Amino acid sequence: MMLTESLRDPFAHIFADCDSIEVKSVAALRPRRTLADRVRAALMALTGGSGTVLVHTETAWASITFAGTRHEVVLEFCGADAVAAGEALIERLPDHEFAIARQLVADATINAVDHRFGAMERLEVTAVLLLLEDG
Repeated sequence: MMLTESLRDPFAHIFADCDSIEVKSVAALRPRRTLADRVRAALMALTGGSGTVLVHTETAWASITFAGTRHEVVLEFCGADAVAAGEALIERLPDHEFAIARQLVADATINAVDHRFGAMERLEVTAVLLLLEDG
């Protein structure tokens, strides 16, 4: 018998009893949520899910004493009810206490607002969040 030969059937696992195969849970295959995902989720929770994220940029920064990220998020609100939720976001964002794990929101501001009236009312809001690593 040569070293490359085997008496074992290479396809035996295909025809084997499926009860003996261990199946990992689907939850373990879920992708890990990034910090950007958590920031978007926190903003969407603040709007009640009425807006749509158009653009999200994340920039890392550090100083001698702090390290963190700067997030610029452009949200779009279409329709009267969604625009009302966007206006509520503009009002509440600067004083909102965010609960993002291992992050402290040092500053949350609205940089730009584009409000268009007409048959389909539309509001575009640019929010900037400065996050510091906590701990």
